[in-house]
Amino acid sequence: MVKYPSGSMAAFRKPANKPKLRRAYHHKKGVNFSDRGMTLEQQINESNKYYLEEEIAVIHKKPTPIQIVKVDYPKRSKAVIREAYFRQASTTDYNGVYQGYYLDFEAKETRNKTNFPLKNFHEHQIFHLAKCLKQDGICFTIIGFTSLQRYFVTPASFVIKAWRTKDKSSMTLKEIEDHSIEIKSGFRPTLPYLMAVDHFISVRKVNNDK
Repeated sequence: MVKYPSGSMAAFRKPANKPKLRRAYHHKKGVNFSDRGMTLEQQINESNKYYLEEEIAVIHKKPTPIQIVKVDYPKRSKAVIREAYFRQASTTDYNGVYQGYYLDFEAKETRNKTNFPLKNFHEHQIFHLAKCLKQDGICFTIIGFTSLQRYFVTPASFVIKAWRTKDKSSMTLKEIEDHSIEIKSGFRPTLPYLMAVDHFISVRKVNNDK
């Protein structure tokens, strides 16, 4: 059993005696759980747990780097961390594999109702997404407007372009609506962002066939 930094237990379980067939992925319509008080990160983590259990995708939150400063050893078999601090991560929040495609994405949320501040993206995150795009990865951000209970899967290419635009401090809600795929909070998965990824994959296949 492995415990990920998100707090979820994801695992290496013993295979069942009978092979498990992959179920078709269908989002349950007409169910909305967006008012359950979960943060965007919690919703994504729960969704990833569902995707993993159903053998739909393997996506995890990347560990947060920690610099340990002081450790005590009260017993030979135990070590207690007395002082540590978080180091700035050098990449994005999540990565994984889905249908043979590498996914890399960042999750951000705001209580603003009309725009999303670009300062919420760090320079190293923008650089990392740009490098992954050059390697043909499927890269995006999941932006949550918590006050509106609205969630958008926004292609990294649009976010990078906006971030690099001189004197541009934010992306308006209208811009995000026009360049993103909106998803609804639901149940199993809590936040079905792979529906948007399916669209990105279909567009890529069409463009490659031309």
